[in-house]
Amino acid sequence: MNLTISGHHLEVTPALREYVLTKLERVTRHFDQVVDVNVLLTVEKMKEKERRQKAEVTLHVKGRDIFCEQSHEDLYAAIDQLMDKLDRQVVRHKDRVQDHHHATAKRMDMGAV
Repeated sequence: MNLTISGHHLEVTPALREYVLTKLERVTRHFDQVVDVNVLLTVEKMKEKERRQKAEVTLHVKGRDIFCEQSHEDLYAAIDQLMDKLDRQVVRHKDRVQDHHHATAKRMDMGAV
């Protein structure tokens, strides 16, 4: 898995990097076929204080790119909410990819007759 964490108008400190890594572990635990992860942490130059910290993630899995973004007045809260969104999307993608149409033993016996 290739991981890129970058900051726009802020420096990505080791504490921020470690926080993002621990949050990403939950997502990769649900779905291990992750190819690339790009995380962009941004401080917007807005007049109002709320929602100026923004976190974005692009997750490249086999066959699809998953993109999420979240804004909050606190960057750590934005990362938390972002990972919750991403986790839901990854679980939904995993359910879609899995084959739910398994042939039952009864149908297999009927096909052989």
